[in-house]
Amino acid sequence: MTGAPGGSGIRFDRVSVAYGRHHEHLVLDALDLTVEPGEVMALLGPSGSGKTTALRAVAGFVRPVSGRVLIGGRDVTDLPPHRRGIGMVVQQYALFPHMKVAENVAFGLKAQKTPRAEIAGRVAEALEMTGMASYADRHPRELSGGQQQRVAIARALAIRPGVLLLDEPLSALDARLRSGMLTELARLHRELPDVSVLYVTHDQVEALTLADRIAVMDRARLRDCGTPQQLYRRPRTAFTASFVGTANLLPVTVRGGGVRFAGRPLTVPAAGVADGADATLCLRPHLVGLGESPAADGNTLHGTLTEVQWRGATHRLHADVDGHRVLAELRELRDPPRPGDAIALHFAPDDAVLIPAGLTADGGAHDA
Repeated sequence: MTGAPGGSGIRFDRVSVAYGRHHEHLVLDALDLTVEPGEVMALLGPSGSGKTTALRAVAGFVRPVSGRVLIGGRDVTDLPPHRRGIGMVVQQYALFPHMKVAENVAFGLKAQKTPRAEIAGRVAEALEMTGMASYADRHPRELSGGQQQRVAIARALAIRPGVLLLDEPLSALDARLRSGMLTELARLHRELPDVSVLYVTHDQVEALTLADRIAVMDRARLRDCGTPQQLYRRPRTAFTASFVGTANLLPVTVRGGGVRFAGRPLTVPAAGVADGADATLCLRPHLVGLGESPAADGNTLHGTLTEVQWRGATHRLHADVDGHRVLAELRELRDPPRPGDAIALHFAPDDAVLIPAGLTADGGAHDA
């Protein structure tokens, strides 16, 4: 199965969407973003961030008040949805209950006036690809949630789209099914290397697992964009750090090439931040160790343990360090400390990232 010829790749050319009589309610603000042919781009952000609006602008369900949407280099801003060469999967599957699986999958092909002789083969191909070939004669009510989602994906793929839009496609599934579908979506993308995928989610695990790049959205604007590794390991903003993974975000001041936190010096690379400037120190909880630093140039924080969470393979420790909550994610401890205990936590200088002032959010630990 191949994508529609010349139909891959998405370009948002300063796309704005607004509602209201005078367009006073801005829900997408001058989005400038390119999804390369064959790339999986995740739009990640909280509710109301503009990510679903961006996807709907590509689908043709909302009309930008300014800017252009291009698919495969073709301006589709004024085209109706059925002429854009896209496949779409939404959260609630949207299967027709009175139609059997094969009929559901064939629906888009019939709408496109695909020759009748081709439809059966295209349906069989899409169902085989999604592992649903043996369910062709069942109705949606006879399927599990995960199976219904596979049918919805098969329906989207049957039209051989150049662009596949996924709008929170796994949020209605339980954790086990979600994990299995993530694996299946990754496999499907390997089998469809020419199809561009725009994947809307608020779930960081889905974004980190599937995406080639992640666009981080907040309050109608694009805040950051990069590979999952870039955004996780070297976030450029505190919002990115707190939304892509769990982060300790601590207010510091740069002094003499190092930083000071709560009046105490820490050894942290401070290149690119002016001496005397305020900044935010970003430290991932899994890079925090228990006890004094074993290295001469390491950093140790002293505080009081406030909470211990057992998570099976790990323990998460919450500590109060000079009024700031610090999280440590540790391999399961045989004899974990107890709330109220004095505690020392350490981290290596190169494991912390310094975010300049102006790109920061409120200090403290931000949970995933």
